[in-house]
Amino acid sequence: MKKLEYINSMYQTTPNKVSLFARAFPSLTFYSKFIATVFKASAKAKRGEYNEAEWSHSCFEVLDSLEKVGVNFEISGINHLQELKEPCVIIGNHMSVMETVVLPLFIQPTRDVTYIVKQSLLDYPVFKHVMRSREPIAVTRTNPRQDLKTVIEDGQDRLRRGISIIVFPQTTRTTFLDPKQFTTLGIKLAQKSGVPIIPVALVTDAWGNGKRMKDFGKIDPSKTVRFAFGEPIWVKERGAEQHQQVIDFISGKLNEWRN
Repeated sequence: MKKLEYINSMYQTTPNKVSLFARAFPSLTFYSKFIATVFKASAKAKRGEYNEAEWSHSCFEVLDSLEKVGVNFEISGINHLQELKEPCVIIGNHMSVMETVVLPLFIQPTRDVTYIVKQSLLDYPVFKHVMRSREPIAVTRTNPRQDLKTVIEDGQDRLRRGISIIVFPQTTRTTFLDPKQFTTLGIKLAQKSGVPIIPVALVTDAWGNGKRMKDFGKIDPSKTVRFAFGEPIWVKERGAEQHQQVIDFISGKLNEWRN
């Protein structure tokens, strides 16, 4: 697999020539490659052959396919992950499918990682084999008390094994950050487990949310994709201050990118 090149803990898409067909039909071009990547990964996962290296490779294929239709990426703060010695809870805003299938590419080379996901994702046709192979923590979103119990118990298990956990505290994908919808689930897990938090702000609306099929929205190469990882945050007491720090970091980056 081709490795990403970081300069000063940043990754930026190298300018490349986009074909006339991809320029005219970015969504069609991308999704044809994306579906092929998912089917290939699913087949390997079903055979028990889908390990961390394979996952990273799949994530790279998705990023590469997006770049080949003209989508540009800007990733910063990678050093905060590289310098951390212990597993962590990574907390970010949630905007599109993109962070689910690309974000591990920037984390997995440094540390093993999995997600807190909706139970329904483990039942998606084809994709379920890939998701299950990553040992995610599944929540119902219908029983908050049971979900918290599951996250704490399963989360502590993963963290003890050196597996970091990605949490999207918003209940749905949105292009803006509403602090009232930003739950403290990740904060509670980090506090109970004694591990740090890495906040991540992201803008991924280059991959739109579809009306009929939410996961297959318009691909818009005019929009730059941005991820920014923040410094580690250690939770103190009940974590109210640290929860606000995460919100401030993400909202600050979103405002910076919009201006």
